[in-house]
Amino acid sequence: MNKPFDLIMFDLDGTLIETAPEIADAVNDTMRRCGLPEVTQQQVNDWIGQGTRELLIQALAYVGQTDVATVRASDSLALIAAEFDKHYQSRCGTRSHLYPQVRETLNKLRERGVKLAVVTNKEGRYTATVLDAHQLMPLFDRVVSGDTLPTKKPDPAGIHSCLAQFGVLGHRALFVGDSSIDVATARNAGVAVWALPYGYNMGQPIEACAPDRVIADCSMLLD
Repeated sequence: MNKPFDLIMFDLDGTLIETAPEIADAVNDTMRRCGLPEVTQQQVNDWIGQGTRELLIQALAYVGQTDVATVRASDSLALIAAEFDKHYQSRCGTRSHLYPQVRETLNKLRERGVKLAVVTNKEGRYTATVLDAHQLMPLFDRVVSGDTLPTKKPDPAGIHSCLAQFGVLGHRALFVGDSSIDVATARNAGVAVWALPYGYNMGQPIEACAPDRVIADCSMLLD
């Protein structure tokens, strides 16, 4: 069967898996443990995109009524981050779920010989835990996490590393995401980008980012 792309790369949170509820649970587990106010689900949704550590920093800045630079420089950040790590590892897979048609689409793409990759800003230890919790890891030929390379999205290095590994030219590759960060990453890498409208685009409509296509769900990748 003819395939329009030889390589399709996916963002993770908000694209393949709805992870925000358990991320919020872990953030609030941490806040309670540290005697800090809790945050809302919507706030967590809007903070997703730059990796889990950055999300925690945003949450701490909000509840502490300060700025992210102050939080990053805080002596307590390392201890709070370690607390969060414990809670998030235990929460992974407890309240997340695949979006519609994800598993079916990935399996069909593999049957067609398309190479599949994840390129996410989520730290590697969490990426692996979430993918394993939903039995997705075996479906991907490569996983690039936020700490796999020296830079992360919107830097195009993750996409470029996938193109190089599989010997695929940019015009034969597609990036699928849910945020302005994903669209910018694909543009920076010179590959096509399709976007899903149900993710965590910092509270903004995905259409405003001008992806090449907005698709209702992953099954449209099979058209």
